[in-house]
Amino acid sequence: MSVQTVTAPDGTEIQRKMHFTGKVVKTTTAGAVVDIGVGKPAVVHISQLREEPVKKVEDVVNVGDEVEVWVRRITPKGIVELTMIKPLDLEWREIKVGMTVSGKVERVEKYGVFVNIGAEVPGLVHISEMTHGFIRSPRDLVQEGDEVEAQVIAVSRRKRQIKLSMKALEPKPEEIMKEVNRPERRKAKKSGNGKGAKAAEPQEYIPTPMEMALLDALKRARAEMEQATGKARTEAKKRVKELEAMLSKRMQAHLN
Repeated sequence: MSVQTVTAPDGTEIQRKMHFTGKVVKTTTAGAVVDIGVGKPAVVHISQLREEPVKKVEDVVNVGDEVEVWVRRITPKGIVELTMIKPLDLEWREIKVGMTVSGKVERVEKYGVFVNIGAEVPGLVHISEMTHGFIRSPRDLVQEGDEVEAQVIAVSRRKRQIKLSMKALEPKPEEIMKEVNRPERRKAKKSGNGKGAKAAEPQEYIPTPMEMALLDALKRARAEMEQATGKARTEAKKRVKELEAMLSKRMQAHLN
């Protein structure tokens, strides 16, 4: 069992994953003692000197060397255990469904994109989770190296899988409609010209017949998708995405 923090002489709370530059003050067969300026013993076990196996501590570090270290844990006695192996930004136990993460697209496939979020494995954004609208290829939206934000929708350490959704962080077409109709966003029409011109009372935005038809079609398509199975469900899902894209494009114009 370990404690979560220890307080340094200057009042700083030392916590897991904190980064330090320290000096090796002693080496033993089991590891090295490093001064990181916290006034407490700080040790690096031989297994934490590097990812590859180490037979002899002096093969990696010697007394007087400056080293980059991270806090691995703090023992009940207040000893700071360090590692020279950079820790993951996100460990499995830290990844929760619903949390928002950001990362870099490292691979694009026909079925989706893999995003490096600093975890042991990259997260997958399936093409169906990239946007509310229809896209033919993930490359219609992103390329390798792009920075993206997404929401965790499923995680399994046993399967070594992290599933992400980009569209979960985007407004749905229905939400865009509500935004368009917010009183403070309604556009006032002006009548007449010159100094005597008066603004008419703001009018609530009324969807065009085409938008009303799209909303109605989208509602029916979603209902059909929920009922369908197999190939029929795939086709219904594709139709839903097409309608969402068309409706979103029209409504977004009213927010500009």
